[in-house]
Amino acid sequence: MKKIKWAALALSGAVVLGSCGKKDNENAGGAPSKAASGAVKAALPSGMLFGMAAGYNLMTSNSDYASVVTSEANSVTFENELKYASVVKNDGSFDYTTADAFYTLCANAGLDVFGHTLVWYQQQNTTYLNGITGGSGSGNAVNLATNGSFETWSNPSAAPDGWGYYNGSTYLSQGTGSQNVQAGSNSIQISGYGAGAGSGWHVQFGQAISTTTGNQIKVSFYAKASDASNCYYQGEGNNGGDNVYYTGDIQLNAAWQQYTYTFTASSNNPKITLDMARNAVGTTVWVDNIVVEDLTAEAANSTPTAVAGRVDSVVHLWINSTVSHYAGKIKAWDVVNELFADDGTIRVNATGDGVFVWAKYLGKDLGVKAFNYAHAADPTALLFINDYGLETNTQKLDSLIAYVQWLKGQGVQVDGIGTQMHIGINTPKTSVDYMFKKLAATGLKIRISELDVSANPTTLRGFVLSPAVLGYQRTTYQEVVSSYMQNVPAAQRYGITVWGVDDPHSWKYKNGTDYPLLFDGEFKKKAAYDGFLQGLRQ
Repeated sequence: MKKIKWAALALSGAVVLGSCGKKDNENAGGAPSKAASGAVKAALPSGMLFGMAAGYNLMTSNSDYASVVTSEANSVTFENELKYASVVKNDGSFDYTTADAFYTLCANAGLDVFGHTLVWYQQQNTTYLNGITGGSGSGNAVNLATNGSFETWSNPSAAPDGWGYYNGSTYLSQGTGSQNVQAGSNSIQISGYGAGAGSGWHVQFGQAISTTTGNQIKVSFYAKASDASNCYYQGEGNNGGDNVYYTGDIQLNAAWQQYTYTFTASSNNPKITLDMARNAVGTTVWVDNIVVEDLTAEAANSTPTAVAGRVDSVVHLWINSTVSHYAGKIKAWDVVNELFADDGTIRVNATGDGVFVWAKYLGKDLGVKAFNYAHAADPTALLFINDYGLETNTQKLDSLIAYVQWLKGQGVQVDGIGTQMHIGINTPKTSVDYMFKKLAATGLKIRISELDVSANPTTLRGFVLSPAVLGYQRTTYQEVVSSYMQNVPAAQRYGITVWGVDDPHSWKYKNGTDYPLLFDGEFKKKAAYDGFLQGLRQ
């Protein structure tokens, strides 16, 4: 999920702290904590939050997990339940059922909830979003034919929903069975027409489509015939008269085949009519999955300006709906998350499951739009920008600060900056100090948004979580919290959230290769807890 480059460190059976040097008291500090329950929360300065990232399923199924969260923290960040992919369904509608239940659980336990996250490039509903933008080969095609697959057919003795029988209704019926449908459960079947081949218009079905005079229209359909040698199909589109856009016989085959033709609409909202009476006696024809596209409209909808407009509308709808839904309840939000690539530029490309890069379409203005939409939805909420790697990547740190200053210059309300700090026991203290000083100089609220400390940051083979390593981890937690307390003025300290509860449920655990959190697999306090506590007290 997060990408951090570590200095190399390796020694058989031990750990050497690369560029940061040996931590003090690492061996003495490796023993499990004996601190009282809630000691960190009790040591917090007034108004400062200590949070944990938590998941709803574990909070409701694991009593030890829930007990740690409710006794130790005064704030919760939902790990996934308020992310776009968790709320937005494939049709673009919103489902806050799980998030609402989680919020109620936290509120009843006296826990604040931090809103995470409104605009991120990962964990997106790409099924819906790619349909908006034409991504992943979906194109911007809209089928103008209602029920073109004939799946909706409320009365089999009448025409399928959305369609009309114009002539020869007695010869038109519902096609069923795996051999008689191209896909799905239904097709339309033409059979039993009189003695000999007739004129095409003797058996017709069709519907009006929504388009404009002069637009290019493409019609495609699948068809097959029981007798390939004598069965023909004639297609035309008309507006209730002889306004023919396409004529000509197409010989059908015994196997399903797709046929396509195009025409220019000579009137608004013409009918697409399929003439089916050219078949010989005893021949049955099946037609399925009719798609009617407005090529002119699709071209217009595919311009960068048009796509950006649709993406902007989606961002607005999502942020307005979500922040309004929790207005007065969730008091602070990560509005924009991980906007910057590691080289300090705004991220416009990324690949992988669930990835949708909003800035690819909205560019630098993404932050302006997102923060303004969030502020309009709840003027009382505090609004943060959040990113990772700031403690070791000065280029990225400088870019984020410059961007925040630019946003402020645009009149945008930005209240704070979140630094994720997915770090390791080899992260140099000097780099952490530098980051906090730079962030504090902005005058904004500063929060550590997703803190964890890898005990095995370089994923050494044969790694053993020894007392020495636990001591290094304790010292690193202490140094981070102490640096935050010393370098960020009290009025700017929003709080610290540890990204997880116990080691086995951490995203870094990876089948026991790392142990980055304050509690072990038995929900007992580790030495790291004492380090955190000591950092608060310095």
